[in-house]
Amino acid sequence: MQQADVAIIGGGIVGLATAYNLTQRFPERRVVVLEKEAQLAQHQTGHNSGVLHSGIYYKPGSLKAINCRAGKQAMEAFCAAEGIEYEICGKVIVATSEAELPALQRIYERGQENGVRCTMIEREHLQEIEPHTAGIKAIHVPESGIVNYPQVCQRLATRIQERDGHIMTNAQVTGIRRYNDHIVINSLAGDFAVNYVVNCAGLHSDRVTALSGQQPEVKIVPFRGEYYEVKPQAQHLCRNLIYPVPDPNFPFLGVHFTRMIHGGVECGPNAVLAFAREGYEKLNINAGDLLETLTYSGFRKMAAKYWQTGLGEMWRSFNKAAFVKALQRLVPEIRAEDLEPAHAGIRAQAIAPDGSMVDDFLIQETERIVNVCNAPSPGATASLNIGKLIVEKLEGQFR
Repeated sequence: MQQADVAIIGGGIVGLATAYNLTQRFPERRVVVLEKEAQLAQHQTGHNSGVLHSGIYYKPGSLKAINCRAGKQAMEAFCAAEGIEYEICGKVIVATSEAELPALQRIYERGQENGVRCTMIEREHLQEIEPHTAGIKAIHVPESGIVNYPQVCQRLATRIQERDGHIMTNAQVTGIRRYNDHIVINSLAGDFAVNYVVNCAGLHSDRVTALSGQQPEVKIVPFRGEYYEVKPQAQHLCRNLIYPVPDPNFPFLGVHFTRMIHGGVECGPNAVLAFAREGYEKLNINAGDLLETLTYSGFRKMAAKYWQTGLGEMWRSFNKAAFVKALQRLVPEIRAEDLEPAHAGIRAQAIAPDGSMVDDFLIQETERIVNVCNAPSPGATASLNIGKLIVEKLEGQFR
């Protein structure tokens, strides 16, 4: 049986950022990262749009607001030190009707409270920044940016291994047994005797929480976000990042335009129920995952309340014209022929038993185990600070 001080379950950006912080802060501790896939960052980290979020949307004082702001600064510093390409290109959040102006004002006020550098601008100024938008008013957020998160993960892995941390792939965790003075983790890569466990399993975080003997407060319900790539002849329609005013009832930001760090422009995502936790294609179905979702009382309560919105998202998933119509609210000149299908991502959305969608980061802690139960967007932006927060929790247990 292999030995380690701390085992981190999940090789996405939050798990790697935690391992990185741990090996930096406590180089004497033996750390192992257990990743079930053959490569790192294969799920939420490797399928997101690569945005460095400013923290403008989040409730002041929330874990999202605090960790996004500090995490963004840490991510920029890490990328600069490591020679990883990133760009602070700025974004606009665009109101396209008078009805959206009150919500736009609330977002602006949140930005001010959170210390985000942002400006409310009129249409004339908006046209100077993004000439092809249809907005009547907007918030300009010059400090938003873009980055390659999978590249960040590879560099984090290198730094972890340089400090004698171990990264095990093809190491799906199948069991966790707690004893008085240690924990045994069963995995497909063998068994590990460890002193502490950190669960950063993302799409499977609730299941790993249950394996650890702790009752998860929420259940993960997967939502697929589908993207289109803008063909070269139409990429001039978006200079940087163009976002709509989000629906305050949902923790999703709505379909938007994103210039990518490696070139090109993507637009999306929508948010449709996925029929598998790793269901990146429309017809990917995992009967067990789907049954778990449909029989969960929290999901049924949520669906009963928001079924009309859900049907609209599904309609846009299967009807390109409807998707394009949503994009044209922001950029009227975009056409169906300008778009080709791109990758899809899965958001691990935590839903509480009362049907509410958990909008903040959620960390459950017990003796020797820290479970990261919810860390969706801006989880990648905030990852280095989330890792720091987890290490601070571990430090309290080390003592």
